[in-house]
Amino acid sequence: MRIAEQGWGFITAGFIVAGVGAWGALLWPVPGTLAAALGFGFAFFCLYFYRDPERPLPTDPKMLYSPGDGVVLSAAREGPEGVMTLRIFLSVFDVHIQRSPCAGVVSKVVAVPGSFRAAMKDEASANERCVMTVEPDGGREPLVVEQIAVFIARRIECWPKAGERVEMGARYGIIYFGSQAAVHFPASARVTVRVGDRVAGGITPIGEWIS
Repeated sequence: MRIAEQGWGFITAGFIVAGVGAWGALLWPVPGTLAAALGFGFAFFCLYFYRDPERPLPTDPKMLYSPGDGVVLSAAREGPEGVMTLRIFLSVFDVHIQRSPCAGVVSKVVAVPGSFRAAMKDEASANERCVMTVEPDGGREPLVVEQIAVFIARRIECWPKAGERVEMGARYGIIYFGSQAAVHFPASARVTVRVGDRVAGGITPIGEWIS
């Protein structure tokens, strides 16, 4: 199993704590054993959390694919413009690598400050987030995707820069330790999943182009 490079610092720190704890247990059995157990537990949890499975890129240009693994929280018209927005909750047990719903050229990446509410709450829509706008192939209307941080780690990475190309289903970023992802659909696309559906990044179609 491939491990995302962003996780190795956490994993290494966990094993260091475990090693120090194991050594310390020779002198102070109880606190040393506890530190070793916590260190090993954290390291193995991070190995699991930062897994980054290889997935074939989708090939159907008529479809839009999930940006991440998780459960559909909502699909509703939000804001004054009435844009259809799909929100996906990623628990700490889901893969947190983000994948592009469509192929195209990134026109804008904006970091937006905000709060750090729990990812499954409605208020999370105002959390700190990274907003990426993609100009899809075929001259279609722009598609906007958001990576939304929550109260645990509060860290997001979005790798593409404005002017760079992303492929449908390709990795484009990561959110740390529980989060939410959102896709804002243009009028030329429609949502094809429902609240409660489980989706997989780059695998599950979440929408389709209708024009």
